[in-house]
Amino acid sequence: MAGGAIPYFQNDAGHRKIHVGVKEFMCMGANPPYDHPHVYLDMGDDAEKVCPYCSTLYVYDHGLKASETVPPGCLYVGQAA
Repeated sequence: MAGGAIPYFQNDAGHRKIHVGVKEFMCMGANPPYDHPHVYLDMGDDAEKVCPYCSTLYVYDHGLKASETVPPGCLYVGQAA
């Protein structure tokens, strides 16, 4: 994602599908300490991608901002050290 930070998404609630507003992102599964290895995912020309660790299906939605997800609350916001 040129010109910005790569967003991290988490799936504590165990959603089967999460709509996101970006095609390049990191999936971390659940929130720490229950996260899986943080994996970079790039949809390329496709409109969806499955995380190889947690099997979450991510679907691109051009109407969402990079910080928005459907269902809401799947953007990971780390705490400052």
